[in-house]
Amino acid sequence: MVVLSFKPTGPVTFPDSLLPWPFSTEAYDQVIGAKSVLRWMWNTVVYSVVSVVGVLLFASMAGYAFAKKRFPGKEAMFWSFLAMLMVPYHVTMIPTFIIIAELNGVDSYWGMIVPTLANAQAVFLMRQFIASLPDSLFEAARLDGCSEWRVYVSIVLPLIKPIMATLGVFVFLWHWNDFLWPLIVGQSLDMRTLTTGIASLQQENVALNMLLAGSVVAFVPIFMAYLIGQRYFTEGVSTTGIKG
Repeated sequence: MVVLSFKPTGPVTFPDSLLPWPFSTEAYDQVIGAKSVLRWMWNTVVYSVVSVVGVLLFASMAGYAFAKKRFPGKEAMFWSFLAMLMVPYHVTMIPTFIIIAELNGVDSYWGMIVPTLANAQAVFLMRQFIASLPDSLFEAARLDGCSEWRVYVSIVLPLIKPIMATLGVFVFLWHWNDFLWPLIVGQSLDMRTLTTGIASLQQENVALNMLLAGSVVAFVPIFMAYLIGQRYFTEGVSTTGIKG
């Protein structure tokens, strides 16, 4: 993909085309200079980053409540919510779109983002991680007069950084590569994401090197996100679900 993206426009033959010459940045000049591609990249950044923040916020709150709080029906509510993992996404996609359309959310950022914020897998991982934290920390904080919000901000959030970084990488990856939901909701040219936008270029007979250059541009942010969160990612994977 990378080698062919640096090839000049022309026929592709194998294995000759896999050689690093002739070298040309023509495809990247066209991709980066295209206003539509820059718009798609901005849409993807907004969709991914806002979703990551929202999912981590709501999942950490729900995980704390399910792990450390006592209230009637907690177990039934938790397992009912977790049962969402067994429901195929395509089953709920049409009802979700109908609701978003009735609320005038088609071709809008919130229409793409809001339905993805209730992430059952994220809540489950948060709950498992927070459940492993010592109860004595929370009891001591309450004895000192801390409110629930203060306990969440001062104790829970600092201790769950590894799992938040892990989930952040996963959620960012899911949303950055998401294709079906942005394709359905973002119907206009200006509301396309990189995945849907690059796919639409194939229908316009765009040169192969330009398509691959767009794919490289779409891949780089994911790779950078993993490099930034690699230390926390490894720590979160190794400690999730470990008691004591």
